[in-house]
Formats: sequence, C-alpha cells, structure tokens
Amino acid sequence: MALNKLRKLDQNSLGVTLPKDDLRVEGLLNENGELRDEHHIHIRHVNEGEWKLELIR
Repeated sequence: MALNKLRKLDQNSLGVTLPKDDLRVEGLLNENGELRDEHHIHIRHVNEGEWKLELIR
C-alpha cells in the first residue's frame, strides 16, 4: 500500500498528491506527463478516515 503525504497548500487548504502512474491510467496526462486539461474532482467524506474521490467528466 502506497502512502501519500497530506500537505499544507495555503492558509485555508491542504492537499494530497496523486501518483502520475494512476493519473496516466485514467488518461489525464499527455505524453510528457503533464495534465492534458483542467479537471475537477468531487471529494466526499465516507466514514471516519475514509474519503472518496470522483473525477467529474
């Protein structure tokens, strides 16, 4: 199981990095490993310690 670090982004938000390999599988990266377009993700708290991320297409 890979672990990802929770990071402070600014005064009001935190973020978690997503592995490029996983984003590549979803077709979100171009051949240079950069994001193809702007994407939106819906994040929902499911249970204690559990979150669900859903790519909005």
